[in-house]
Amino acid sequence: MGLARANFFALGAITLWVSLAALGVTLQHVPPFLLTGIALLIGSLVALPLSRFNWRVWRLPWPTLALGVYGLFGYHFLLFMALRHAPPVQANLVNYLWPLGMVVMAPLFLPATKVTRKHLVAAVVGFAGAALAITGGQGLSSLYSLGVTPSWGYLWALAAAFVWASYSLMTQRVAAFPTSALGLFGLVSGGLALLCHFWLEPAITLVSRDWIYLIAMGLGPLGSAFYLWDAALKRGDARHIGLLSFLTPLGSTWVLLLVRGEALSLSTLGAAVLIVGAAWAGTRKD
Repeated sequence: MGLARANFFALGAITLWVSLAALGVTLQHVPPFLLTGIALLIGSLVALPLSRFNWRVWRLPWPTLALGVYGLFGYHFLLFMALRHAPPVQANLVNYLWPLGMVVMAPLFLPATKVTRKHLVAAVVGFAGAALAITGGQGLSSLYSLGVTPSWGYLWALAAAFVWASYSLMTQRVAAFPTSALGLFGLVSGGLALLCHFWLEPAITLVSRDWIYLIAMGLGPLGSAFYLWDAALKRGDARHIGLLSFLTPLGSTWVLLLVRGEALSLSTLGAAVLIVGAAWAGTRKD
């Protein structure tokens, strides 16, 4: 029952993250650090009803707060730096090594966890499906370009993948904290993102339409999704949750195709078969 609830929470977070790409396209004129900072601050408000407006749950040890900022702010900072210095498709492909990282690194951060051949094969197949979804069937040429066009951007993307995978695993190593405490993570991370905006990005005037989408992003993929993700990790198997996470790039691709009015391609359908098959094989009981 506990694992079923964990998978339900994980799929809830993934569903919200799927909408991030479409919202990002709608808000592509907004500087990324400004967008992230505002959305994270809005997302931190989700913690208020979860904690029944009890501010005491935000009293966390410094190591726990540092871990939260490492995950929420560190991941987005590194990802945006990657997108600035490398082609977006390839950078995003490297970024989506994080579900694979969760599976492979689980024993390093969670000693009681073992990774079997089944998990490794499923993770590799899942990443192949993610690559197919992201590159639209041009996976080999995209991967080849990583080798012939070296860029610091790919290292930023690899670092982002490591940060999110390690953050997700390390939340189970620190002293127990309520999921609603993520509001403090979002508050501090959002403030740091806004500082990066003032330091690195040009000023922009937001219109009312922008605020509608920013609120949706803050309450959804950069808000509620983090709380669902934390609830899943607290109750479930990190290896299984990592495999389910490969559904994120697949779902994002489908949503973008829907928004653009484009038909599903054979590569996208193939990616669905690979990812769903990998998730099913990797999470089923022997």
